[in-house]
Amino acid sequence: MKIKELKKPLKLKNNGALEIFFLGTGTAFSKLYNNNIIIIKGNISILVDFGITGPRALGEIAGLTYKDINTLLPTHSHADHIGGIENLALYHRYVQNGTNSRLKVIINEEYQKVLWERSLRGGMEWNESNYKGTKLTFEDYFEAVRPDIKTKNGEKNYSIDYNGIKLEFVPTNHIPDNAKTVKQAFISFGLFIDDRILFTGDTKFDPEIINKFSKKAEVIFHDCSFTDNPVHTPLSKLRTLPDELKKRIYLMHYEDNWKDIDVKDFAGLAQAGVRYIFD
Repeated sequence: MKIKELKKPLKLKNNGALEIFFLGTGTAFSKLYNNNIIIIKGNISILVDFGITGPRALGEIAGLTYKDINTLLPTHSHADHIGGIENLALYHRYVQNGTNSRLKVIINEEYQKVLWERSLRGGMEWNESNYKGTKLTFEDYFEAVRPDIKTKNGEKNYSIDYNGIKLEFVPTNHIPDNAKTVKQAFISFGLFIDDRILFTGDTKFDPEIINKFSKKAEVIFHDCSFTDNPVHTPLSKLRTLPDELKKRIYLMHYEDNWKDIDVKDFAGLAQAGVRYIFD
């Protein structure tokens, strides 16, 4: 892996190498930008989450504008991960010529319903009547791209090869705080990217996920809280992992006091505005 500082603007095309770029690495309540990333490979780019700080970070960190984004993948419905989506979608519809510029959204049917009905609908369906004379729907703003579904042991597993970027959806136990397993938890995903990179998204400490991907993952970008936290992974738990594994883990979604925390036993802290390139 190569780590390169960005020379703005971020180029959303490259020579075919897999690239991970953080728009932010902070918690929902930190002064750092929200923990949202852009995946780039060849001519394809995917924005993974777009939180409250996303609109500002897109310009200030990446040197990009809304018109540069055409594909989105939301992992779950907290504001630091979806808080900027409404703004982005409205821009595409009303500034970039309506249905011809609908955002592509990589999303399964179950989560599409949750995202639209419980989060986005209130601010988006009443902006106008569509051509049918009815209220606007998810499809008026977005073009859904469905991942493939495979059922194993009664569980649905989602994955997609999106124009050369392979994504395996990794269900996580993030919320509520009393959920003991992924099955008991609300919809939340991490990603295994191109059979190389594990991006956990938001998750409690889950040895099952780590064990499943630790042998295959070259690098793990892992959720981390410096203090005990009921819905995120405490640093103290990650410290119990084998030393060899910790050297492949970059910590993300951390608090503002990161300068006071010794993480020398890990690969480091993920940084916003840095290009992580996997040739």
